[in-house]
Amino acid sequence: MSFLRLLVIVVLFTALNPTKGLADEHFIDTFWQDTRSKIQGQNIPGFSMVYIERNRDPRYFSTGLTEKHGQPVDEQTLFRLASVSKTFTGGLTAKLVHKGQLDWQQPLQELAPDFNFSSNNRTITLEHLLSQSSGLMRNAYDNLIEANYSLPRIIDELKDLKPLCQPGKCYTYQNALFGVLEYHFQQQDTSYGQVLEQELLTPLNMYHTSVGSTPLVKADDWAKPHVLTRAKNWKKTRINESYYRVSPAAGINTNSHDMGIWLKAMLGEYPDVIEPAIIEEITQPHIRTTRELRRRAWRKLLDNAHYGLGWRVYEIDGLQVAYHSGWVKGYRAEVSFCSELGIGVAMLMNAEANLMNELGADFWSGYLARQTHEVRENLQLTAGK
Repeated sequence: MSFLRLLVIVVLFTALNPTKGLADEHFIDTFWQDTRSKIQGQNIPGFSMVYIERNRDPRYFSTGLTEKHGQPVDEQTLFRLASVSKTFTGGLTAKLVHKGQLDWQQPLQELAPDFNFSSNNRTITLEHLLSQSSGLMRNAYDNLIEANYSLPRIIDELKDLKPLCQPGKCYTYQNALFGVLEYHFQQQDTSYGQVLEQELLTPLNMYHTSVGSTPLVKADDWAKPHVLTRAKNWKKTRINESYYRVSPAAGINTNSHDMGIWLKAMLGEYPDVIEPAIIEEITQPHIRTTRELRRRAWRKLLDNAHYGLGWRVYEIDGLQVAYHSGWVKGYRAEVSFCSELGIGVAMLMNAEANLMNELGADFWSGYLARQTHEVRENLQLTAGK
């Protein structure tokens, strides 16, 4: 029996038994104990997590320090989101489309008219950008971002790049191409950060969330980045500012407190800020991502995988899980939610630990297994009465 069928039974059971809901306090406590043990076992400097259930108070879990001899990490401690920023960009862009300020079919050439895109690339649209289906080679010119090239120079290189396929026909993950959106806002005498703040952060009371390095390093409570040395020790390193130049791709900083708000918004608790139609739109599958099906920690769990609009879309036993991870020097981040179950989780780490690859998969496999076991157990108890 698929989990989706069991979910229907759970809903019916819950309706008859108000004390029993999908919330599983025992599972999340056990998951956190296991996670904390793994984090401490690898001497990871700091880690923070928020678990959300629709219409319930967030639960925060943290361990470690911002740096050696630093402050204890808690839900107020700031981290970099890296590519998890794309989930915000998806939501923001969809909201601007719904307001008539942008159009999904708008060519990138129109968003950055100062650049003469080649004939092959003039048909790349805003939708192709957000759905990672531009057709350009994967991670095109990330090396230029890391080499501190200016945004106009990066776009100038991208505009003539020979595509691997027609736009919309293949999955080709990008970061640098998101600079077109940043450039567009700059030409409107504003910035991605200002528009994000106006449309999402302020209405959602996400006052700890920011764009760029300055608000991060000036904060009283922020997790310093760490890299692994040859001696297998974590060493504090300097902030790498390169990806802040393409903020729509990887430029947001936040904490577990605000990620809890973001997850609640994705679960439909703030319809006045993000309409249900927007959530549905950005989490609809657009392009299949077969590489995801081969991820070591996830491959036994996933039935299918796509990219939506700023979100990955995983299919697990008949359920849809929206997901994204992020990785930039000294940090890892991950966020996921399931609308059908009404739950979500976000994890933030100030180290480039591969452990993060496992934690999201462990959460979803463990949660679904636990709920399946409880439903079947309840059915047996009911049948025995």
